[in-house]
Amino acid sequence: MLDEWYARMILVTGGAGFIGSNIVAALCERGVPVAVSDRLRDNDKWRNLARRSLVDIVHPDRLDEWLRDQHKVDAIVHMGAISATTARDADLVFDVNVNLSTRLWRWCAEQGVRFIYASSAATYGDGGEGFGDDPSPEALARLRPLNAYGWSKHFFDRRVMGLVAEEGQRVPPQWVGLKFFNVFGPNEYHKGPMQSVVAQKYPLVAGGHPITLFKSYHPKYDDGGQMRDFIYVEDCVDVILWLLENPAVTGLFNLGTGAARSFADLGRALAAAVGCQPQIEFIPMPEAIRPNYQYFTEAQMHRLRDAGYRKPFTSLEDGVRSYVERYLAGPDRYR
Repeated sequence: MLDEWYARMILVTGGAGFIGSNIVAALCERGVPVAVSDRLRDNDKWRNLARRSLVDIVHPDRLDEWLRDQHKVDAIVHMGAISATTARDADLVFDVNVNLSTRLWRWCAEQGVRFIYASSAATYGDGGEGFGDDPSPEALARLRPLNAYGWSKHFFDRRVMGLVAEEGQRVPPQWVGLKFFNVFGPNEYHKGPMQSVVAQKYPLVAGGHPITLFKSYHPKYDDGGQMRDFIYVEDCVDVILWLLENPAVTGLFNLGTGAARSFADLGRALAAAVGCQPQIEFIPMPEAIRPNYQYFTEAQMHRLRDAGYRKPFTSLEDGVRSYVERYLAGPDRYR
């Protein structure tokens, strides 16, 4: 158990964000001292941390200085990133998603601190090379991300594998990259149009209106038949807690359920969670995203299973029901 091994604290970058704040919540609930690095800005992102007692909140611009004075960090869980798939400033994306990640990697290697970081299923591009998390240089070289965000995550994955393979190169005592698939759950509200479909469509369904989904522009997929590997954020947190409890596990892993489901399935699950009959209307997909749209994602999960993770993943229906009943329809939607 976590409370049996932690001696000092864990730093969670992006800890006020969606996945990061859920990790922070789980660690704090277990009595682990946690420091957060994030930009709170002028929206309600701070609410994601409002219930937590934290060691510190560090602005990313002073993170390097803060780390120079630290001798109490057991692990860095690095969720901080520019995660919008529509981000256009590739220089900024690269600086945040690659350069910052590299500095944290090197600090962890020098200090003997464990390092768990967020990669993304966006590294797989259109899925033409499949969704196997083969970490070999040859397999990684075949992937073709479709946007700057996916490319930056892929660039860092390849950098990590190069550093690991370099003879004499110091690496963190545990390092793990997680290729997150389509995560949904509480504390994503600050993400605006990048929120999950569940969060975006819940107000429509709760108000008695039809769910609107994109039409398909691919002959293989019906309207609403586009498929994603949807994973409830609590499952992602469970995997990270398991990794922290198992420091011998290292590598690059997918993090999805291993079962693709359609957006129509998600719409029906949302209606059932609200307690109404599903009503779905199909609307045109914006032309700007049509060329790079992913019609199918499904994580191959055997490598994480082979590493020892045994807990079953939450079904789409159960995850949506939990999200709606415990958060979206409740008096306090924050975890």
